[in-house]
Amino acid sequence: MVKHIVFFKLTDNSDKNKELVKNKLLSLKGEVEVLQNIEVGLNFADEDRAYDIALLTDFNSEEDLKSYAIHPFHLEIVAFIKTVANSSKVVDFKY
Repeated sequence: MVKHIVFFKLTDNSDKNKELVKNKLLSLKGEVEVLQNIEVGLNFADEDRAYDIALLTDFNSEEDLKSYAIHPFHLEIVAFIKTVANSSKVVDFKY
């Protein structure tokens, strides 16, 4: 299994905007066949180093993660995220 984690720092980190982004990310479920599991967490820590949203996804293999990366629906979400986030970080690992 492969875990893909992405952290996003939003331009507008209001609760309303975080909920909007969370719902957009969760819309990936059922649209991308290789996506085994998805979780989205909204940060509540009030620290400068904190990111606003955490996306955690699971895939059966690295090949499935690569397939997800170029899936048309995922690319639509990526385009949206680029309009609302000013920074992101990623970690991918096998477990």
